[in-house]
Amino acid sequence: MKRFPTIVLGLGAMGSAALCHLARKGKRVLGIDRYSPPHAYGSTHGDTRVTRLAIGEGGEYTPLAIRSHELWRELERATGKRLLTTNGGLIISSSAEVAHCHVDGFFANTLAAAEKYGIAHEVLDARDIRRRFPHFRVADDERGYLERDAGFVRPEECVRAHLALAEELGAEIHRGEKVIGFDASEREVTVTTDRGRYAADKLVVVAGPWLPSLLEARLARPFAVYRQALFWFDIEGPIAPWLPEHSPIFIWELQGRKQGIYGFPAVDGPRGGVKIATESFAATTTPDDVSREVDEEEKRAMYDDYVGPFISGISRTCVKALSCLYTVTPHFGFVIDTHPESERVMVVSACSGHGFKHSPAIGEALAGWAIDGETGIDLRPFAFKRVLTEKA
Repeated sequence: MKRFPTIVLGLGAMGSAALCHLARKGKRVLGIDRYSPPHAYGSTHGDTRVTRLAIGEGGEYTPLAIRSHELWRELERATGKRLLTTNGGLIISSSAEVAHCHVDGFFANTLAAAEKYGIAHEVLDARDIRRRFPHFRVADDERGYLERDAGFVRPEECVRAHLALAEELGAEIHRGEKVIGFDASEREVTVTTDRGRYAADKLVVVAGPWLPSLLEARLARPFAVYRQALFWFDIEGPIAPWLPEHSPIFIWELQGRKQGIYGFPAVDGPRGGVKIATESFAATTTPDDVSREVDEEEKRAMYDDYVGPFISGISRTCVKALSCLYTVTPHFGFVIDTHPESERVMVVSACSGHGFKHSPAIGEALAGWAIDGETGIDLRPFAFKRVLTEKA
């Protein structure tokens, strides 16, 4: 068997970042992916991903987001690619019954994180929102949190940049290779694929929606995979209000709806449309069974239920739609921890619908763990045992 100090399984958001950080530290490393990343079969695609510094899902995430912004800029300098755009981020909510974004108290948690970490922001009332962003039809009792340095990243470009730099620095990448499983002993970890077997001192498993299939049933149980649909709608009227320099990314905990919405400005100009989506957790799926097409009824329902009543200047013409997969734990938390039965294996499921923004910092931490066990961040909030005892 060919042997490596570290093997990384899965080269999406976290895996590509881990591979790159290991290579940047001069370490020999193998990365394996069943497709050729960036690809559209998992969770790391769709043109844009929200990034924000004050994280409403919990105080443990904000340091990751802050560090990730620093690392995006480093990666931009190293590769010459434009990956991060900080055009601002607007979160809209109210004290009324709203569709919660991942956790209870999301808006209040975000505000508390901003104040704790000194993140530049404003709090807007409904009048302020209407004046500055008139395309949002907010109710009188709604208010906004506006973060100056929030924005979006380009997921495919980020993965591509991480992998290109990793390969340039000596990382070995196996694309189109399916992992069958892995076994850990006291001496090493063995990975079996459809092409062969490999040995490693350390293994990082960052397999996204394929993770449950690589774990035994007891450990796979907390990870549920859900299909999400993404929509790009045409613009009615002038493009200027929707350009990134005038329009922030947004998250809206809607009143009177089961789910909230999130969206982006017209990042690709007048022909690219405005990306708007919601989140659905009605039925679980798998990467092999999921319906990847988005049908006309889904497009109509999205506009009629979540776009038309709340946002002006958007046509019902859907210029593009696609699906992606969320791997979600019961309380939308991350898992970044060694396998309960082997200290040589790190299991990472940093997704739950809000993971991409943290991927550079998590990749850096995973590289530190693989090299000398020093992650640089406190991983206790992401312990495996937390999700094993959680109830949905």
